[in-house]
Amino acid sequence: MALSTFDIDAQRWDQSTFMGRLKHFFNITDCRTALLPDSKLDEAKALVESCRAGSVPPGTTEEQLHYAKKLYDSAFHPDTGDRMNLIGRMSFQVPGGMAITGFMLQFYRTVPAVVFWQWVNQSFNALVNYTNRNAASPITPKQIGVAYITATSTALATAVGLNLYTKKAPPLVARWVPFAAVAAANCVNIPMMRQQEILNGIAVTDENGNKLGHSNKAAVKGITQVVISRITMAAPGMIILPIIMERMEKYKFMQRITFLHGPIQVMMVGVFLVFMVPAACSLFPQRCSMAVSKLEPELRDSIISQYGDSIKQVYFNKGL
Repeated sequence: MALSTFDIDAQRWDQSTFMGRLKHFFNITDCRTALLPDSKLDEAKALVESCRAGSVPPGTTEEQLHYAKKLYDSAFHPDTGDRMNLIGRMSFQVPGGMAITGFMLQFYRTVPAVVFWQWVNQSFNALVNYTNRNAASPITPKQIGVAYITATSTALATAVGLNLYTKKAPPLVARWVPFAAVAAANCVNIPMMRQQEILNGIAVTDENGNKLGHSNKAAVKGITQVVISRITMAAPGMIILPIIMERMEKYKFMQRITFLHGPIQVMMVGVFLVFMVPAACSLFPQRCSMAVSKLEPELRDSIISQYGDSIKQVYFNKGL
């Protein structure tokens, strides 16, 4: 195949299947890409754009094009093409998430520690949610601030409330408080950070990318799927790891190295996240679809009046 006709935007793996999406997200959430300098990422973007324009530099191999697309997908926003901030990229979820989650699981006993680490986690989540929003729906600084304060307050109220409530509960129950707080906050943080999509609708297109209008129902569907994915991403590490640590801490050798319990949990969370970040992102297609019959009456009637029954499904970027 001549590289001048190489379709760099064609999916390497079938995005309609979970396994195809899993391979795709294992590829673009590779945390090694987070270590690359901006100059390397900009080179990859230039190569991708050259390929799209049909002018692949002489000597370029197909493997180099695939690698450039991997870097492009991992670091540049799918809607705007702008380079995303490092901390908000999905490729940073493993190193960033493992450190924060590990310390949340370690320092859960005292209220000040719970407050501090939940605040750090919600600050991290807010940046990730903003970075991976559907950029076709702009959000104002005031709305960002309200979303951040609301989600952080929810996480702190849940964590501190449950922390006090579980004082007399079995030790393992108290270890699960951070997960309850994270799950509750995700249910607030993501919808609040993406409220413009819910209020004004999200851009929907036909299968060829032609814009058909804006839909609130599509926005709700996409954001709901993102919330489920984020909670799923955190669940195994924050539910299973406390059970493991509860049992390990009964051994004398663990009691002698209490200063290593934090680093041990950080590393173990990292093992979970290496698999769970791509797996959770793969639960639902990135290019979400919705039947025309399930859209708002106004938009549905508009599509039918213009295209008849030729369009059965609309498509939109649900974000991550």
